[in-house]
Amino acid sequence: MTPLIEARGITRIIDGVTPTTLVAGIDFSMAAGEFVAITGPSGSGKSSLLYLLGLLDIPTQGEVLVNGRPTRDLDEEARAAMRLSQLGFVFQFHFLLPEFSAMENVMLPMRALGKRSEAQMRKRAFEILDSLGLADHAFKRPDQMSGGQRQRVAIARSLANDPLVILADEPTGNLDTHSSAQVLAIMRGIVDSSRDSDRKAIVIVTHDLDLAAKADRRVHIVDGKIAATPY
Repeated sequence: MTPLIEARGITRIIDGVTPTTLVAGIDFSMAAGEFVAITGPSGSGKSSLLYLLGLLDIPTQGEVLVNGRPTRDLDEEARAAMRLSQLGFVFQFHFLLPEFSAMENVMLPMRALGKRSEAQMRKRAFEILDSLGLADHAFKRPDQMSGGQRQRVAIARSLANDPLVILADEPTGNLDTHSSAQVLAIMRGIVDSSRDSDRKAIVIVTHDLDLAAKADRRVHIVDGKIAATPY
């Protein structure tokens, strides 16, 4: 089975008076239906690896393949199109647009992709929000919702274009224990309930070892390298 995301010997070096290596020669792959946690100390390269896997950054060496497709020679327009159609992103801060309702925020990726009518976008946005327990908040602005609710809207937005993979960078970092548990349950449910013919995968960067323990597999990063894969 073709991995949904595969990294082959990826290295990321920032040039400067003293070049800095963020990620060093990492091989990584994840299959449909997997929930993978990336852990490691601060500054170890966890987020740098996630950004490379999500095509938000370009490796200095090596290559990332998305659903078997090489990406190294894609121009920025093609990379952006692949991110928009096949990858979803959730960050520590929700990055919702404050002037838009929850539904309008979820519709933004669909507008950018341009494959649905206005009615279809609204219908899908509401259905996703409803599936995450947010039907009653669909027309509220971010400042009218709690932190946990805003992060659930961010997850809904990441699902808007039905991506193959969701990449999350410390998605529970700003949340209380209850909201963190809700977010984890939602992400676990996305992987577990996706159809056999359209199974999704999630890769999450986290400092929370309790959260990491609930993933299918943990990849531990130290000094830009995979130090261990405990399970």
